[in-house]
Amino acid sequence: MKCRLAYGRGTLELDLQSIDADIIEPRHNAGLPDEKEAVVAALHNPVGTRSLEAWLNPDSRICISFTDGTRATPNNRLIPWLLEYLHRYGVRREQITLLNQVGTHRANTRDELKQILTPEIVEKYRVINHEPNNPDALVQLGVTRSGAPALVNRHFVEADVRIATGFIEPHLFAGFSGGVKNIVPGLAGQETIMHNHGYRNLLDPHATFGVTGGNPLWEELRDIALRTGPVFLLNVALNNNRQITGVFAGHLLESHKVGCEFVRSSAMQRVDEPYDVVITTNSGYPLDQNLYQSVKGMSAAARIVAHGGTIILAAECREGFPSGSAYERLLRNAAGPEELLQLLRDAERPLPDQWQAQIQALILQRAEIFLYSQMSDQDVRAAHLSPCHDIAREVRRIFQSGKPGARVAVLPQGPLTIPYLAQEALV
Repeated sequence: MKCRLAYGRGTLELDLQSIDADIIEPRHNAGLPDEKEAVVAALHNPVGTRSLEAWLNPDSRICISFTDGTRATPNNRLIPWLLEYLHRYGVRREQITLLNQVGTHRANTRDELKQILTPEIVEKYRVINHEPNNPDALVQLGVTRSGAPALVNRHFVEADVRIATGFIEPHLFAGFSGGVKNIVPGLAGQETIMHNHGYRNLLDPHATFGVTGGNPLWEELRDIALRTGPVFLLNVALNNNRQITGVFAGHLLESHKVGCEFVRSSAMQRVDEPYDVVITTNSGYPLDQNLYQSVKGMSAAARIVAHGGTIILAAECREGFPSGSAYERLLRNAAGPEELLQLLRDAERPLPDQWQAQIQALILQRAEIFLYSQMSDQDVRAAHLSPCHDIAREVRRIFQSGKPGARVAVLPQGPLTIPYLAQEALV
């Protein structure tokens, strides 16, 4: 069996030779014949609201939020087309603020912003990073369900016209990306995010891939996002080649719902039985830049791996954990997944990055995880994972060590495919 795994900016050749494996990928959707035309048409004829033109006034302060460097959103196409549309209807450059949805991630550098948005836009427009820990950059909009302050970026809340952009893919605990996530957590205060992504919310069975309604985590994100006031959404769906396959614009909730169903139809793939070995990725660059993000690839594989099975993750992780992150400290300070979960369970308040650490620890209780990456063996072991330098050889070792008839699955696009077992009910 041969296939190519998404890895970094390219692919990784996998040849399992005589070993049979099931390759599980999203159903392919062709790219739109004219992406720009489709985006402009969606702005003119949105779902559930007036055309974007009708939102504009001569002196409107406009805030456009865009996804950061860890996301595959084609910002370098979407944002120029959106700006061109706005200028066509008389909007001046000085009326616009472009706001980077960093959530709790690090801020992007100016050079990174030029890659994300194009150099011309960074030079000519006001482009700023969201600051989740700066009180002056945040506005409180009530409290969360757990009583924490609901903090959102001041530039976005105080704008006359709010436009949130991004792309829709399955999300490991918020159901789908895009939509309200382009506001919260993208533009939320760190305290708000930590409480929303807390230990109890993540244990809810509805906090998983493909589920929004009944998901306490997503529903709280929705409630906070709606408090900002009306938001015009511009989200897209992508195929494996990063081509735009669908454009969903308009009402924050209604247009996102249409987009989620479009993505669900291609991403969700049914399998009959669990697999002993699941080989996965984190869908390549930009999502596999670090191990923190790569928990998503582990999570997709965990849905179909047998208890006591093996997950092999191919993720470049050029930035490491990333180094110095709260996620790294949580992993290094625990002797194993059980101790890590105990630490999180007993904490007096939510901890930064605990959500990724918690999910990783829960997966490690189910299966052994091998990591093929650029990280050192020492760092991989510090993350409670096993280093892997040859994926095919590792699979052969498993077959030779008492599992000659092991069932093997491969997710070449990682979390862009969401497999599920036949006995599971999809919400």
